Amino acid sequence: MALTAWALVVLVGSDGADIAAWSIEGPGAPDLAAVDALARTQLRARRLGGAIHLRHGSKELLELLDLVGLRREVGGEPEGGEEVLGVEEGVESRDPPA
Repeated sequence: MALTAWALVVLVGSDGADIAAWSIEGPGAPDLAAVDALARTQLRARRLGGAIHLRHGSKELLELLDLVGLRREVGGEPEGGEEVLGVEEGVESRDPPA
């Protein structure tokens, strides 16, 4: 079965320079496992002071990221023309510790 390219993932360092790039692909359309892998990669990159950005994302992958609300965080592109801002987190005092 032929593989379909879903996107080019670019690892960006804390100085904004591209460090590495790789293609993500699979048979057919991307699924939630691909989104999970991208989210985990973004989390690791941010913990190290960098980030990942998607380039040439397939329509299906970008729509899936929109559906789960992660396009801005993982895709590096704003949803519906929103301005890209930093991640905001809040803690409710009644929330149990993680």
